[in-house]
Amino acid sequence: MTTRYYTAADAVLIHFDQAVRTLFGRPETTGRPNPAGGASAAELQPEERQLAARLMRVNHTGEVCAQALYQGQALTARLETVRDRMEQAADEENDHLAWCATRLRELDSHASLLNPLFYAGSFAIGALAGKAGDRWSLGFVAETEHQVIEHLNTHLDQLPAQDQQSRAILGQMKEDEARHATYALAAGGARLPLPIRLLMKGMSKVMTKTTYWV
Repeated sequence: MTTRYYTAADAVLIHFDQAVRTLFGRPETTGRPNPAGGASAAELQPEERQLAARLMRVNHTGEVCAQALYQGQALTARLETVRDRMEQAADEENDHLAWCATRLRELDSHASLLNPLFYAGSFAIGALAGKAGDRWSLGFVAETEHQVIEHLNTHLDQLPAQDQQSRAILGQMKEDEARHATYALAAGGARLPLPIRLLMKGMSKVMTKTTYWV
């Protein structure tokens, strides 16, 4: 079998295609079934439906950002094994993206209008993290996933108790994020300095506060 080598221009086009798929199309998934498929559908009151939709919109944007981060890091990762693992994690994040998008449609809502802006910013951050070296890039992944898990826990507390479909999706997402964080640390990820961790938390708050409404 002939090995295909990609030029820098090829890489740019590939990542542009992935960005378009993430934001406007149907991203490629691993084919895992939607966790909400086995959950019972409940009748939600209008205010409960609105709350669930807003929380799932935040989570959808979070997955858009995660996809961009992984793609940016895969573009600049130095070790082939790290690059491959970043791309595998990005595929699993696509599962989350598809599940959240489906749930938003079921709740008669929509994705955030700010997604292109957050994708661009997250891709740039991911690429910079990859440039800093695989050790720091993996540490960035671990910290990102830990912060995502905190958000998921908060949303699980806020969701209407009877919304088992949204809860099933967030529960599976939480398991996947924890696995990604564990791998990143086991692969040699460094713990990020406190100022960087706080900056990441601040940026995350901006994302969650805006996409909740827009």
